[in-house]
Amino acid sequence: MEWKGRRQSSNVEDQRGASPGGPFGRGGGFRIPGGGMRRAGGGMSFGTLIFLVILYFVLRAMGIDMLQILEGGPVNMPGFEQSDGSQAPRGSAEEEEMKAFMATVLAETEDTWNGIFQASGEQYEEPRLVLFNGAVRSACGFASAASGPFYCPGDRKVYLDMSFFDELAQKFDASGDFAQAYVLAHEVGHHVQNLIGVLPKFNQMRQRMSEVEANQMSIRVEFQADCFAGIWGKYTEQKGLLERGDLEEALNAATQIGDDTLQKRMQGYVVPESFNHGTSEQRMRWFKRGFDSGKMSDCDTFSGSV
Repeated sequence: MEWKGRRQSSNVEDQRGASPGGPFGRGGGFRIPGGGMRRAGGGMSFGTLIFLVILYFVLRAMGIDMLQILEGGPVNMPGFEQSDGSQAPRGSAEEEEMKAFMATVLAETEDTWNGIFQASGEQYEEPRLVLFNGAVRSACGFASAASGPFYCPGDRKVYLDMSFFDELAQKFDASGDFAQAYVLAHEVGHHVQNLIGVLPKFNQMRQRMSEVEANQMSIRVEFQADCFAGIWGKYTEQKGLLERGDLEEALNAATQIGDDTLQKRMQGYVVPESFNHGTSEQRMRWFKRGFDSGKMSDCDTFSGSV
């Protein structure tokens, strides 16, 4: 995919190196040790005073302003900043290039969906992309890298641990930059579903469904996100940004993360009743349908068979 030199989205939050529970544990606050360090009369002992003075200079050496903490100000720990991208932690050259690529792909999805929504007389609300390592806390709860990329309707953000792409290439044999772009475009597809009311309706209906029924409906939701990702791919092709083999990379990625392929790889057999994302053939077909058409009207996965 031809992407270098193109606009990068500003809707990127780089939380790599941030602690999801705060630098000092769950509460995120700093508590001065107590208990056994006060005299019976309630005054401060000389030993306590010495301890606090030493503690003050130790924390200052670590870059932590103790006076700021005591005054109730924000505590900025080196390596734990909750960044908005303006002072993002830097990784390796490879990681920084991947971040730039993701910001560029996000910008391309913004251009695509802004145009589609405007053509319908509506306004597209751009999602934010959160980059993290290891674990992250979202409005949908705590998640680890093992969860894979995900979209949270509660805060309208896409969450991505970029190490997932290593796993995608090495474990699932789905390498290539357009395969990576497909993953992000799919999650943005869920954001589009949220904006047009598909996700809210599904979450409401799911409360009255059995597990089997909910899985079947979830599959249709995933197919539509694949189809929406295909629409983005269509607009990207029209801009002349696709290189030879890019479409095949995306189709291969869709194939490798189908429920049947994943189950065969992980457990050696397939349990169709447990599917919640659909088969490899179905996911590939719906992405291709969006890519060929470029129209949201052709992404109705909720009517008829899939």
